[in-house]
Amino acid sequence: MEAPLLELRNVDVSFGSQPILRGINLTIRSGETVSIIGESGCGKTVLLKLLVGLLQPSAGEILFEGADLGDLSTFKLGSIRRRIGFLFQGAALFDSLTVYENIAFGVRLLRKFDEKHIREIVHLHLAEVGLPENSVSKMPSELSGGMKKRVGLARALALNPDVMLYDEPTTGLDPIMTDVINDLILQTRAKRPLTSVVVTHEMRTVRKVADRVLMLFPASRLTDSESQVLFDGSVAGLADASDPRIKQFIEGDARVLVKT
Repeated sequence: MEAPLLELRNVDVSFGSQPILRGINLTIRSGETVSIIGESGCGKTVLLKLLVGLLQPSAGEILFEGADLGDLSTFKLGSIRRRIGFLFQGAALFDSLTVYENIAFGVRLLRKFDEKHIREIVHLHLAEVGLPENSVSKMPSELSGGMKKRVGLARALALNPDVMLYDEPTTGLDPIMTDVINDLILQTRAKRPLTSVVVTHEMRTVRKVADRVLMLFPASRLTDSESQVLFDGSVAGLADASDPRIKQFIEGDARVLVKT
């Protein structure tokens, strides 16, 4: 069997005395799209930051192609980070830069391309995410929420990543734009060999894009004997799960989960 591309082994994360992740084991194989779900505060975004090396675990190991990120030099860790694209929840565009400059930013910083090649890359990925040519001169303040997400995706894809991490890619969007973003996630995977991790609270996105689903529960609300991972399996299997916490989440009632 092929070795995992990404792997978490017995990972704990605490901020001060507050446990965020506890005993997390996760394997992600090349080409797979894994969706991570769970109510607010369960550690979904923290898990993404661990995968890209922006945070270090309090305990446990995080491996990329078998290499423990915690053992790597700054140079080697940087080379891995350059293979990972990240679409932030708010798109995280530079407010003072145009759409063109936002997409070109990482390419200029990390690739030794001339301006003609950079221009071609910007326009290629602008078209890929469905934005018109005349949007290149716009500032982020002139863009809708959906347009900002697409610019953020174009910026990430411009570096030709092997892995894409999506943090709540459809939060705050209407159903039509949610479907547009979900379709783009599928299309980016269809056009290139890409492994994807999608953090979301929206089952609409999970059903559309995921091969596998991981559901987390807040570590602070567990007994010592309980697992933070409520579910790890297929989307179809999630629908058949008997745990009432899973059923409540699927029905959109995560906010009324009972504290035990």
